[in-house]
Amino acid sequence: MQAARSGKQNIAEGAAAGNTSKETEIKLTNVAKASLQELLVDYEDFLRVRGLKQWQPDDARLAQTKRACAAHNDSEYYRKAMPERSAETIANIAITLIHQTDWLLNKLIEKLEIQFVENGGVKEQMTKARKKYRGY
Repeated sequence: MQAARSGKQNIAEGAAAGNTSKETEIKLTNVAKASLQELLVDYEDFLRVRGLKQWQPDDARLAQTKRACAAHNDSEYYRKAMPERSAETIANIAITLIHQTDWLLNKLIEKLEIQFVENGGVKEQMTKARKKYRGY
């Protein structure tokens, strides 16, 4: 539970920090990724310890789940669907969502790093603004 909360919270805090510090936003987004990786291992352990199967890349259920997860970003959809699903299915859906979130966070970090390199951080932007204001 803590890994899930930490991942979500660091995404939110990173986004908020982005207004003043791209460096902090990048760091917090990476912390979120680490928390989600911890959660991923927890779900994989859940399946292994109970003798349940983790869906492999060629499993039709995984392809179907990927499509459903890509189409639904509202937690209510999942809450309604869970009572009808087995523990194995729920864990595999969670694993799928974690992988998709990880992929999205990788893309976000790449974008933030490019922005940081191109524009600098807040200090560099303030220096540019001062120089422009002073006519340098």
